[in-house]
Amino acid sequence: MKAARYERTGGPEVIEYVDVPDPEPGAVDVVVRVEACALNRLDAIQRNGWFALDGFTLPHISGMDVAGTIVAVGDAVDSVAAGDRVVVDPSLAGVDDRSVHAGKGDLFGALGVIGATDDGGYAELCVVPASHVYAVPDSMPIEHAATFPTAYLTASHAMFDVAGLGAGETVMIHAAGSGVSVAAIQLAKNAGATVLATAGSQAKLDRALELGADHVLNNRSGDVTGWAREVTAGAGVDVVFDHVGTALFAPSIFSLGIGGRLVSCGNTSGDEATIPSLGFMFHQRASILGSDAYRPDEFGPAWSTFCDGDFTVAIDREYPLDEAGAAQEQLVSGDVFGKILLKPNG
Repeated sequence: MKAARYERTGGPEVIEYVDVPDPEPGAVDVVVRVEACALNRLDAIQRNGWFALDGFTLPHISGMDVAGTIVAVGDAVDSVAAGDRVVVDPSLAGVDDRSVHAGKGDLFGALGVIGATDDGGYAELCVVPASHVYAVPDSMPIEHAATFPTAYLTASHAMFDVAGLGAGETVMIHAAGSGVSVAAIQLAKNAGATVLATAGSQAKLDRALELGADHVLNNRSGDVTGWAREVTAGAGVDVVFDHVGTALFAPSIFSLGIGGRLVSCGNTSGDEATIPSLGFMFHQRASILGSDAYRPDEFGPAWSTFCDGDFTVAIDREYPLDEAGAAQEQLVSGDVFGKILLKPNG
């Protein structure tokens, strides 16, 4: 099969379009013909050599968000069959010992991830546990399914399972043009929350309003804390959904209301941040929460919500597999709204 693989870290030029052996399934695995694979920032970060998950090795085939059609099944698989259209849960928690991906399920240690530690969707074929595939409805374009796994599970787990966002509460979501924030805005609205969204351009703010955001602000030119206080009539927000990190950490803290929670699930602007006022924190009973890895039993319900709901899919652009390096460059440029897809099989 063809794959976009790299054998050393570096710039996008290290990604090579090469022939590699077809993957062989274990007894409880399936082989998926990849029809769409969404990019994530971790793809570029690991390729650059800036950071890598425990268990990452070279050579590597990236691609955590895989959707396609099953073309082969292991001897012990009876839950799905060749020809089924599926989306893949990339987390390798809860994997049967008979899988080629077994033994990588430590949620707080060396958690395996399809496309991040193990070979993923930047290829024509991908082997995954049968327990980790979910049926794509006939009415859903396969490209839409590929936008779901990382973005929606990250957002859902952080906002609801960790931060406890509920109906009637307010949430501030930064970087509204990113795939995970596109998911977060819609999930929060679907749950009955009021959404404040920030981004660095008016075009992205306009799109955020179309997705359901109630209030928007340019976070490069506006006063984030003052705005958050203004639109909440001085109360502050209940939750800040933050995957930006350093750049907006202080104004995010000061935007919290009494009992407010900042949930952190990323660090795209930097890995260091300073709590601006301990006095503010304890007087407001504010919390800073780290969002850990989602659990295996969270994927199915979140997928059902996505399939049954009226969610808008934001695909910025698509690239063929042999242009994976260019696709990653576009992603890290920041000139993106939603997801970038690779189309390994055309």
